[in-house]
Amino acid sequence: MVTATALEEELRRLAGSVPDPELPVLTLEELGVLRSVHAHGTDSVEVELTPTYTGCPAIEAMSLDIERVLHEHGVRDVVVRTVLTPAWSTDDITEEGRRKLREFGIAPPRTRHQEASGPLAVQLGPTRTATDPGKADAIHTVTASPLQDEPVRCPSCGSAETELLSRFSSTACKALRRCLACREPFDHFKEL
Repeated sequence: MVTATALEEELRRLAGSVPDPELPVLTLEELGVLRSVHAHGTDSVEVELTPTYTGCPAIEAMSLDIERVLHEHGVRDVVVRTVLTPAWSTDDITEEGRRKLREFGIAPPRTRHQEASGPLAVQLGPTRTATDPGKADAIHTVTASPLQDEPVRCPSCGSAETELLSRFSSTACKALRRCLACREPFDHFKEL
């Protein structure tokens, strides 16, 4: 493993501080899409970004914002490359990013408790999440088994009793849910 130089660490800090264009409460570092920064001398840098999903429309805005920030800090030549391997996962969101999502009123994605080494078993699960399974209604949706037992918590009151209103919200990566305790609707950053 190659150790980053002090210059590369500083350039990564600058590139990573760029806000995500769709979720400006998060930086690219907190979102986990900034993969690496390689300095080639003192005035040339290559930045690697992984989109949250293939074809993500925000990748162009992210790239332009990184170029602008690094140019403002004296880097003459900035190349931002999109890398697809390894694929981005919601597990790449930092703990700070998850905290910021909650404070912003978005339920962060649940984390996987085990690494998938192949296909995941898919089971039907309730659209409502509750600590008491008897409270779940009869409407079902597809959920991956490692997260099946972990409820989506309301970012306002912390209740585990929530229901799915729509599988899509303001962006494709979020679902619309409602808390059954405080009745507040909220976005849930879907697991990927």
